[in-house]
Amino acid sequence: MINEYKRIIEENLEKYFDERLQNPEYGLFKDVIESMKYTTCLGGKRLRAVFCLEACRIFSGDYKAAIPTACAIEMLHAQSLIHDDLPCMDNDDLRRGKPSNHKVYGEATATLAGDALISFGPQIIIEKTQKTVTPEKIVKLLYEYSIAAGAFGIVGGQTADIEAENRKEKIPVEHLNFIHKYKTGALFKFSLAAGAILGGADEKQIEAIKNFGEKFGLAFQIKDDILDVTSTTDIMGKTLGKDENANKSTYVTIFGLKSAKEKLKDVIQECYDILEKDNMKTEVLEKITDTLK
Repeated sequence: MINEYKRIIEENLEKYFDERLQNPEYGLFKDVIESMKYTTCLGGKRLRAVFCLEACRIFSGDYKAAIPTACAIEMLHAQSLIHDDLPCMDNDDLRRGKPSNHKVYGEATATLAGDALISFGPQIIIEKTQKTVTPEKIVKLLYEYSIAAGAFGIVGGQTADIEAENRKEKIPVEHLNFIHKYKTGALFKFSLAAGAILGGADEKQIEAIKNFGEKFGLAFQIKDDILDVTSTTDIMGKTLGKDENANKSTYVTIFGLKSAKEKLKDVIQECYDILEKDNMKTEVLEKITDTLK
């Protein structure tokens, strides 16, 4: 089912961008649309979109109502990657094994493409769901989107991440957890919450699945910290060793590789426990969690 979800997401992402690229009215800013499409359609695991579709299916029995929102989430994620790779941020020339957006389109267009993706996602949500989803649900979705996209979500996390670079002393673990909660966890939380909202979940169920998303985001980032020192650029498709070069605090630099692996194991178990306790245990969510082992 995971591969089927990915296929559906990628087909619809292509369609949403091509609808604009084929419109002669938008000819003068075709470059920025192509830049938006480049990173969004570059591939990847599509975990956040898959989470959205599966959450909708859990609570309603069907995932189709969540397709536009899942695509919007991938657009927002792509925006964060474009801006994260810029020279003023992490300064990375590789993304998913391909040249980063600013290496292909230039820094100015890449910056504008990231800005445009932030607003294109909500546009797609409204445009593609207004005939099938109640206005109340759409407003709730857009509210959750705005939190995840802004200073109280991935922007706040990125800000805290930048503040953790090039420091003489290691940052407190509370600072590190803050980074992971907002830079990584916020979008996983929103992905699951969005699907749950569209699936008709109640507030208690939405909070439960958000809790899973936050824990998953922490595990995901600890795993990423570990891979930064144990994997290779060819395997990961991005430049590794940047955390050490930037003197950035991570779970590995603070606790050591062995303890980071033990912490990862504990957080993964917390993810399983949440799924079990709150009756959200599905093959899709379990298999994705398994990938973090």
